[in-house]
Amino acid sequence: MLLNRQVIVRFLTVSAAAAATLLQAATTAPHPKQTSKKTAAKSSKRTTSARKTGPVRATLRNTAFVAKPAAGPVKKSVRKAAAIAKGPWRVPNYAASAEGDFVDGDDLAARNAALSALGRLNGSVVVADADSGRILTIVNQKLAYKSGYQPCSTIKVPVALAALSETVVDRITKIRIYGNTKVAMTEALARSNNQYFASLGEKLGFERVSYYARLFGLGEKASLDIEEEQPGILPAETPKSGMGMMTSFGDGITITPLEMAGLMGAVANGGTLYYLQYPKSQEQASAIIPQVKRRLDIDMLIPEIKPGMMGAVEYGTARRIGFDPNEPIYGKTGTCTDTRTPTHLGWFGSFTEVGDQRLVVVVLLTGGSAVSGPTAAGVAGNVYKNLSAGNYFAKRSTIVAAAGQ
Repeated sequence: MLLNRQVIVRFLTVSAAAAATLLQAATTAPHPKQTSKKTAAKSSKRTTSARKTGPVRATLRNTAFVAKPAAGPVKKSVRKAAAIAKGPWRVPNYAASAEGDFVDGDDLAARNAALSALGRLNGSVVVADADSGRILTIVNQKLAYKSGYQPCSTIKVPVALAALSETVVDRITKIRIYGNTKVAMTEALARSNNQYFASLGEKLGFERVSYYARLFGLGEKASLDIEEEQPGILPAETPKSGMGMMTSFGDGITITPLEMAGLMGAVANGGTLYYLQYPKSQEQASAIIPQVKRRLDIDMLIPEIKPGMMGAVEYGTARRIGFDPNEPIYGKTGTCTDTRTPTHLGWFGSFTEVGDQRLVVVVLLTGGSAVSGPTAAGVAGNVYKNLSAGNYFAKRSTIVAAAGQ
């Protein structure tokens, strides 16, 4: 019996010591959240280091995507909820984009074609007359009037014009991309080759790229009579990511759908950059007098870039439109992530030539990873198809001819 008492006392003593040890560990150990933060910080530091030391080619190819944070040992449903709340994209793919638009001066056929093409997607569509600067319709005016978004690969159009103007390259000059692979301007535009345009950026330099960007209307209001419009932004110096990223993805730049429409109009009409005018009534629409902002000396350069812009639709990044030689569409896609918002972006700046009419269609889509330049091109393609199905160009030609008489 005495032995049993000793065993019991010893057991209680050991248990008390163990309990004290556990209590001390609990009060001095870091909180699980703190440990998670430190681990995440180390992971982030390693990721940043890897990015800095990685090859330039990989950086250019992957800039359009945002890395997802490493998943910790938590339930899948919790990770999914966190991704929705704190993920890289906080803008929905779908929205009532036309809500709140003022349309009294719109060309209703153009507006209906744009509305049908955009559907439920979250974005903006601008349709304009390239030969007068008249805006025929703007779907989602609130988005179109903002200070803009990163232009993504659509920046390649003004960069191509700048490089041609400065005789850095011509259309048949081939630039080495990797290994023995070389491409010239037509293929680079059609397939949106990032390395090609990064090389042009390095050859041009910041000052010349900035000069031509401003010359082509970037960084300033595009319209003559839209008070709500805010201009896009041009950086004061080379972005930290470098000139290559500026001229292949538009890093450091923001552009509005209206600025894009003005630029595409100038390419379509041979070099006249018009002030865009958006009538507030049908009376104003019938009385618009074109107002020239400036004449661009690019008429000899436009034939150098048009094959690449047509190639985008025929076999390149915009091929989902479906190429029609009878009604050719010239355009440039853009896909990237705007980190300021943040949102994924899908751009398509374009124009078509039907008879003596030149029409501009610009599409900007915002949202999650489903958004892309090819998707925006598909929307623009449907705008053109809707107009053609309604015999729009023939009817408009008759109206214009009657007004001229």
